[in-house]
Order: sequence, then C-alpha cells, then structure tokens
Amino acid sequence: MSKEIENYWNATAQKYQKKSGISLASAHYGPYAPQEKDLKLLGNVRNKKILEIGCGGGQCSIAFARQGAKCTAIDLSEEQLKFAKELSKENKVEIDFRQGDFQDLKAFKSSSFDIVFSAYALQYSFDLRQVFSQVYRILKKRGLFVFSFDHPFYLIIKKKTKKIKESYFQTGRMESKSSWEDKNKNKIRFVYYKNKLSDIYNALADEKFMVEKILEPLDLKGEKAWTKGEWSKFYPKELVKLVGPTIIFKARKNK
Repeated sequence: MSKEIENYWNATAQKYQKKSGISLASAHYGPYAPQEKDLKLLGNVRNKKILEIGCGGGQCSIAFARQGAKCTAIDLSEEQLKFAKELSKENKVEIDFRQGDFQDLKAFKSSSFDIVFSAYALQYSFDLRQVFSQVYRILKKRGLFVFSFDHPFYLIIKKKTKKIKESYFQTGRMESKSSWEDKNKNKIRFVYYKNKLSDIYNALADEKFMVEKILEPLDLKGEKAWTKGEWSKFYPKELVKLVGPTIIFKARKNK
C-alpha cells in the first residue's frame, strides 16, 4: 500500500474520527448500510478469533471484543491506531493492534483465524488478489471473510448532477483533484483504487472462496452522521436513494 495513503490517514485521522461518530454498539459496514446486528453475517462471535484488516479507529474490533471475540486488528496509520488504542482502553477491551500494510499478512500464521473482517478499507488495496490469497491462507477451514467498500456504481456518478462522470471500465489508481498540506507542509491527495464488480468476484473465486452473499443494502434511518456537514456532500441523500454507496461481500474458505 502506498506511502501517500499512510500520510493521508495520519494527517486526517483526528478530524475523521471526530466527525464520523462511528457507533460501538455493533460493527459498521459503511455509509447508509445496516450494522452487523441487523445483517447478522458473522453470527455469534464469542470466542472466535477475528482479524480486522484496515481497522481505522478500531470501532468494529471493539464491538466484536465486547461480544467476547478475540480480536487482532491491523492498520497502516499510526494516528488511527493511537485513537483505536485509547478507545479500546476506554471500553475496557483487549485488542492486539498492529501497525502494518494489510497487503502483506505474512506475520500471521496459516489457518489461525475464524473470521477476517474489513469495513471500507479494501479500496486502498492496489492488488485485491494478493490480499485475498493471504486472507484465504490465514483463515481456518470454513472460515469467514466478510468485507465492504465503496459500491463501484456509486463511484462513477457525479454527486451534484447525478450523471456518469467517468467510465465504469476505468479501474486502478484514482486520486482527488484537490490537495492540501499536512503539518509538515507536504501536499496530500486522497488516493484509492477502483474495481469492477466482476474484478472483485473473480478475485475471490480464483482463490477458491465460496461467495455466499453479495449485499447492496440501504438504510436511510441509520447513522445520522452521513446527513451532516461534509458527509452530506459525499453522500447526498437524493443520490443515495438511487444508488447505495456501500457493497458487502460474505465469502467462506472452501476447504
């Protein structure tokens, strides 16, 4: 994963966590998506070994730990992890937080986790196949891989006009047109990687995952943060009603 993504989250972590208001009641999946307590994709997590990749502020892992799961969480950003560690202390749960790139999971033993989970982080992967291959390796037999990220259809629509702004077939590295400076006066742009739905599904299938569900949920009554401030510009309700911004995959290790 690129250094520019790490720099972006180190520079914006504090502001992001302050304005996001992510709930600890249940694991979240993304903008205008129901929480895990409603979708029930993971089942009972008590005593399950869970690895969260791209954990950010740690809210999902904390929610799992409060339900009795044994959680490990990895993130690229030191600042995000600082927030996550403080939040876990406040909630009196123990989580093994590690700083690192989830593009490389060789630090984890094969067949060591019951569940690998990721909420809105895999869009920062430049090679999903590499990530999926490693996730398959570290999952136990019949282990679950549940993840969410930006819906590819939502990404190609212009927020104000609701018209298609770019080709669906334009994939790979994307970056924001605008830039800003961090505390060291370095210019930073928001960078992510775009995939087609077929790219995601085929990458899972090629690694022998059994895809059990693909969900495109829409919860207009859920988290209120999406309707306020800057979030309302990224996720205007008029557009969200036409194309939900979040897609979720539930896959299982086949052997």
